[in-house]
Parts: sequence; structure tokens; C-alpha cells
Amino acid sequence: MTDDIVVSREWLADHRDEVAIVDVRDAWEYDGIGHVPGAVSIPFDTFRSQTDGDEGMLPGEATFADLMSEAGIESGDTIVAYDDTHGVFAARFLVTAEIYGHDDVRLLDGDYSAWNLEYETTSDVPDVEPTDYEVTRPEETILIDQAAVEAAIDTDAVLVDTRDDWEYEEGHIPGAVNLDWKDLVDEETRGLKPREELEETLASHGITPDRRVILYCNTARRISHTYVVLRYLGYETVAFYEGSLTEWNEADGPLETGT
Repeated sequence: MTDDIVVSREWLADHRDEVAIVDVRDAWEYDGIGHVPGAVSIPFDTFRSQTDGDEGMLPGEATFADLMSEAGIESGDTIVAYDDTHGVFAARFLVTAEIYGHDDVRLLDGDYSAWNLEYETTSDVPDVEPTDYEVTRPEETILIDQAAVEAAIDTDAVLVDTRDDWEYEEGHIPGAVNLDWKDLVDEETRGLKPREELEETLASHGITPDRRVILYCNTARRISHTYVVLRYLGYETVAFYEGSLTEWNEADGPLETGT
């Protein structure tokens, strides 16, 4: 087994029977298009809060535990997640699992379309034995709240806005740099760019391992992918602003416009 949070398609093909594979695409895609053999279906919208005013946020411990139990996942399993959108939805699942205390999470490098070009797929649904999954939150968390983000403005921390450039220009947290999460993805392979390219791109934005990094977007989906990339590259001080601009705007946090 590897310690990398990002695993190759070749690695997954060799270790399929040793891990819990999670497909976060819509159920109709899992059923109708096919999936990685052995994968269970946990669609993206099932692990996102549906509470009014809280759309897109964490689902709650009980909801998440039920999803994992129904999928036959144990707390000690190695989870490998994938989607068909360069990994951004799968990354959100993995970050959710990590926040709720699941230690061993991996992102498939490349999505379902990339897998389908090289390896077999199936429409067979695996037999699942339900578990009694329990959430055990870690003592330390990557989560950071609105007040802490505001306090970090004008410090040595680097605030990273992972949205599209036009969204950034319309309004962003003061001092934040704009790094579109897609800038870390290779469109041809549908996975991550080579490590050296990733490091060069991040450094060009002032995002270096010696700095505290604070990530945000709109509803914490896009920052999930960037968070996984930073973990993959060995960044140790990364904070995850779950509320992102949804919460920031509700709290009338200050905004800057332009580039």
C-alpha cells in the first residue's frame, strides 16, 4: 500500500480488492454508464447539507455515518473516491470523511472517463454488508471559521480563492490570491499535472509550504480538490474555510473587487 493521498489508476487496478472504492457521480451514471468494478455509489448530493441557508455544506455526523454504513464501509478502510469531473466532487467526499475522522482517504488520479480508457468497467452492483460506522472527530481540525479568516487578513498567511477568475474579480476576500482549481488539472489525462508543474504554479501565486494556507471558494467544493493537492505535495499548514463566501457574505465580511 502507498501513503499517497492521490493514487494512480494502475495502483487502484492492482489494489481493487483491498480498498473501499466510492463513486460519487449521480446514481443514474453509476447504474447506466457503468462504474469501476467493486465501487459503491454515494452520490454527491447525498453528503451535502440540504438545510435551508446551509446548502452545499457538511451533511452532519449522523447522515454521514448512515451513508458509510449503508455502503458497507468500516472506519478503518482505505477509501479511494472518484467522479467524472477531474476529481473535484470526489475530493469533496474525501475531505468530508477526513473532517469526520476517517484517516485513510485517497483520490483517484484521473476520473471515470480516464479509467474507462484503460481498464474494465461494469454495471454489476457489488453485494454490500452494512456496517455500524461511527464518526469520531479528530482532536485537531482543518476547519476555520469566518472570524479566524478575517483575523488572518494582513498576516503572513496566504488566502487562496480557488474560483474562476471572473468570480474573483467580482468580489473576493481582501488580500486573497486567485488560483483556479482547474489550473492544477491536466485536461488530457483528466488527472493532476506533474508534480513539478504543480509546485511551480503554486509558487508563482505565493503558495509555498512554509506559509500558512487558507482555502475558500463558494461552498467548499472546489477548495476540496486544492486541499487534496496541497496534502499530496506535503503542505502541512492548510486551513479549510468550510463556510467560504456563502458564510462570508452572510456575515457582511469585507470584499475587494478586480484583480
